[in-house]
Parts: sequence; C-alpha cells; structure tokens
Amino acid sequence: MTLQTLLLTLLLSTSLINTSYADIEDGYYASNHRNYQNTIKEWRSSADQGDSEAQYNLGWMYDKGDGVLKDYKQAVKWYQKAADQGYADAQYSLALMYRKGEGVLKNYKQAVKWYQKAADQGDADAQFNLGVMYRYGKGVLQDDKQAVKWYQKAADQGYADAQYNLGWMYDNGKGVLKDYKQAVKWYQKATDQGYADAQYNLGAMYIDGTGVLKDMTKAKYWIKKADEGDNAETSKLAKEIWDRFELWKY
Repeated sequence: MTLQTLLLTLLLSTSLINTSYADIEDGYYASNHRNYQNTIKEWRSSADQGDSEAQYNLGWMYDKGDGVLKDYKQAVKWYQKAADQGYADAQYSLALMYRKGEGVLKNYKQAVKWYQKAADQGDADAQFNLGVMYRYGKGVLQDDKQAVKWYQKAADQGYADAQYNLGWMYDNGKGVLKDYKQAVKWYQKATDQGYADAQYNLGAMYIDGTGVLKDMTKAKYWIKKADEGDNAETSKLAKEIWDRFELWKY
C-alpha cells in the first residue's frame, strides 16, 4: 500500500498567558483594545526590568508586525532574552527563527538546541518539531528512534500532526517495529481532529484490511472525509482511490 509521505508542518504558538504583574496586565488590556503604543510602552517597561513574558510578547509583536513594523532582528533580540530565562514559548519561537533564518542566519543546530530546551519543558510544538528535525537529520544526526520518541510525547498531548506522523512511523516501520494496529490507533486519533492525511491513510487501511478488518463502508467514509478536507493534494489522492475502488457502491 502506497501512503502519502510524511508532512512537515510547523506551527507557531502565539498564545499570551496572563500574569499578576500590573504592567503586563495593562499591556494585555491595551493590546486587546488595539492601543498598540500603550502596549509597547507597558511591555517594554516590564521587559526592560527582565520580565520574560513581556520580553516574549515584544518579540512576538515584532515577529508578526502586530502594531509595529515587522522586524525579525528585534523579534530575535527579545525572544533570546526570554529564552535565556527559560521561557518555553520564547525558546520555541527562537528555534523557529533559526530554522527559517529570520533575523538570524539559518542555523539548524541552534534550532535544535532551542527546540530541545522547550521540548524538555513539555512544549508540544517543540516536541513535534524536534521529532521532525531528527526524522530528516536537520541539525542532528538522522535518527528515527529519536523522531518517534518526540512524536510520541507530542502525540500524547493531543497534537494532531504528531499523531499522524507517529501513525506513519508505525505504518512504515521507521524507528519502531512495523505495527499496523498502532498505525491505525494513531491515524484514528488524528482523524478525530479532522486531519485529512490521516483520514486518507485510515481509509486505505480499511480497503486493504491492514491493521483492521477490511471494511469498504468505513473506507468509503474516511476517503470521502479526506476528499472534503482543505488539503488539495490529499483531496486529489482521495478522488483517485474513490474511483479506483468504486467506493460509491458501498
């Protein structure tokens, strides 16, 4: 069975977490009301005093150009200050900047370094991306067992991309013994979150009876779901398998 290749989807967390600091709370109020000058003023005041959350928030604003001119170098500056204090969101964001070469020279080893620090604090985005780096040997020696380890950690937190990738690793015996039942388990978890590639692969497994009892009705259901998703490539594959196996009959 030929299944779609592993996706490398990198997601940026942009959540801002409330704290008890007055300046930070004032900054949130200003931001929510689009008073960006006050937001920058309040957060910079806290950031200059070493508040890691304010430093991260300033970095995010410069990163996204939200209320300020987009400035990746400034984003890196403030992410770095927060990351050095152990702020996981900043460590993850800094890793992304190094991976993409935004505001700094592209450096996969530095990306891995900061993904690792955030991943060790339980950040699911970082855990997933660290798994990707190990899978493709970016900044580290290629190591499928390490990729599985970090996909597993993110998948256990409900991270759909990691659940799909973990299913793919079991499906193809990469970093683990091939185990179609485990592949089905993790594809199913990703499908429950509307993940089109997992829907397609799960449908294909029902067609072949791989890891599950062959069931063309269930295959029809999941292939149709994959076709209806917002991934054009997956939708094309779903249409092809729909026609090849005449799933409309079931």
